[in-house]
Amino acid sequence: MILSIASFLGFTLLVALIAWLATRKNVNSSDGYFLGGRSLTGPVIAGSLLLTNLSTEQIVGLNGAAFEEGVVVMAWETLAAIAMVITAMFFLPRYLKGGITTVPQFLENRFDKMTKTLVSGLFLSGYVVILLPIVLYSGALAVNTMFDVPAALGLTIPADIASTLAPQELLELQREYDFMALWPTVFTIAFIGIIYAVFGGLKAVAVSDSINAIGLLIGGLAIPLFGLYAISEANGGDSALDGLSTLFTEHADKFNAIGDANASVPFATIFTGLMLVQLFYWGTNQAIIQRALGAKNLVEGQKGLLYAAFLKILGPLMLVLPGIIAFHMSQHPESFEFFSSGDGTLKDQAYPLLVKQVLPAGMVGFFAAVLFGAILSSFNGALNSSVTIFGLDIYKAHINKEASEAKVVKMGQTFGVFLAIGGACIAPFLIYAKGGLFAYLQEVNGCYSIPIFTIIVVGYLTKRVPAIAAKIGLLSGVILYMISQFVLKPMVIADGGTYPHFLHVVAILFVLNIIVMLIIGKLKPREEDFVQQYTEQVDITPWKYLKPVGAIITIIVVATYIYFN
Repeated sequence: MILSIASFLGFTLLVALIAWLATRKNVNSSDGYFLGGRSLTGPVIAGSLLLTNLSTEQIVGLNGAAFEEGVVVMAWETLAAIAMVITAMFFLPRYLKGGITTVPQFLENRFDKMTKTLVSGLFLSGYVVILLPIVLYSGALAVNTMFDVPAALGLTIPADIASTLAPQELLELQREYDFMALWPTVFTIAFIGIIYAVFGGLKAVAVSDSINAIGLLIGGLAIPLFGLYAISEANGGDSALDGLSTLFTEHADKFNAIGDANASVPFATIFTGLMLVQLFYWGTNQAIIQRALGAKNLVEGQKGLLYAAFLKILGPLMLVLPGIIAFHMSQHPESFEFFSSGDGTLKDQAYPLLVKQVLPAGMVGFFAAVLFGAILSSFNGALNSSVTIFGLDIYKAHINKEASEAKVVKMGQTFGVFLAIGGACIAPFLIYAKGGLFAYLQEVNGCYSIPIFTIIVVGYLTKRVPAIAAKIGLLSGVILYMISQFVLKPMVIADGGTYPHFLHVVAILFVLNIIVMLIIGKLKPREEDFVQQYTEQVDITPWKYLKPVGAIITIIVVATYIYFN
């Protein structure tokens, strides 16, 4: 235990020291703080993209979904690679041409300041109510499960009381204890995240991400490997391939990428809302695209996105396979001590339990540090993007138009502290969310993701659609989605009916809002065509291998689906 704690603290402090040395002179200007001085290279962008995405809401949540459903949930990973190719080809050249620091800045140039402010408000509300709490909750859940924090805090049910309770009563009482144990862990993660993201800026986040990315790849790939070996040994085998063969034999239904109508990601949604959600996330979500906006030129930005796309293709090895391994272990509790609860294993605890089950003692501290880095990465990414949006799109634009760059950075930092505290206060309550962590995240995100994506797409693909159309499209998208998912859907289900999958709803509203915006553009067009100006802040010559590399990535994704069909 002492060795594990020492290795955890040692690796975590080493990453912090390297990040501080790399960024201590780089946070007094807007570009330096918000975009890392527009100096990021392809490998750094790729590593930061990977870590920002692969936090515990992905590692814990997606493996939890795979624990229940199998490889059908890999759609969230494999299709992301295609979305990143499209982002590199379509969105990034336009962003860098305009020299924008935030996505809402483009909307001000294309429509007007009020449109930018509405989108900035949506981003910030989404981060504080949805993303930040989910990252903090999933991270705290992983740490608490791996290190049995509730027991260390004395928050466990005494054996004499547990023996008198029915299974459901026992589960509910344990949930209460786990809820109380989440608070100190959540606020510890938030405090450290504030130091990184608020006082270090984007480059501190990007540098620490790149270092942790290496550890995450090593540890993330080691977990399923050790898991397969453990399954093999339990069945008298001696190789990971034997373990994989056991999974294929005993759980063939878990390896069907098509799934059925009741799957959380029905195959048909790939052709409707799933790709739209992916394009929003990788192409317009400030917390993600900000890494590419900090590229030293278009070539490095496109390289970073495509390097990351290749890594996303490997994502199911870390984000899906471990969940299936954990499911197998839960069906054989006699061979795997940490899965002694059998079918009672909670799916969002599947990955942390697997880590405890299979990792050699000497690697526990290292992997805990890497996982902690992944937790901080998504938290830092969302927090840094929130600080950026508030500082430039709200404070500078509306509150103090004459503020110096240093003042903008300082006010953004102050806002970030309060935002982090707000997210931390919400996070522990997510233990009561129904349907699993990952499903909750994706459905709630639809409130703001597709309305924003809609007006950005229309903004780039049209020249005469006016600002009023963007405002109507934005507000109608948010309101209609909320009515659909949180009013109509519960009513229909309560009456015993069936309701369209939320990804189909996303696609329907996307098309509907585009039609509304185009009609408004036809009836009341802008007086002049919108023409994007080249600010010449970075070179926008595209990478010469962009198309062939993008085609290879797309072919690999299609081949993966064919193989698992």
